[in-house]
Amino acid sequence: MTKTELIERITEDLRIQHMRTTSKGELLAFLDSLAAVTTRALLANDSVPLPGIGKLSASQRAARSGRNPATGESIKIPARRVPHFSPSKMLKGAL
Repeated sequence: MTKTELIERITEDLRIQHMRTTSKGELLAFLDSLAAVTTRALLANDSVPLPGIGKLSASQRAARSGRNPATGESIKIPARRVPHFSPSKMLKGAL
């Protein structure tokens, strides 16, 4: 699904399920703001709840060794923080 398709589906769902009309521009601004707020929260070690979907958080990945697939050479992969998604019970049950 592309960002445009997501916006179209949300617009349609709001119209049918909630009898509300929202412009695609407003939804685009909302999604952009959601991305910005989520990024700032994860940088501050906060988690971001997404009701009915799950929770986003940041976790630390330890340094490890790996292999370059092209040469087979052993390389060291540094430690870093990565985003982590925990799905909600409702989403797990639906799948």
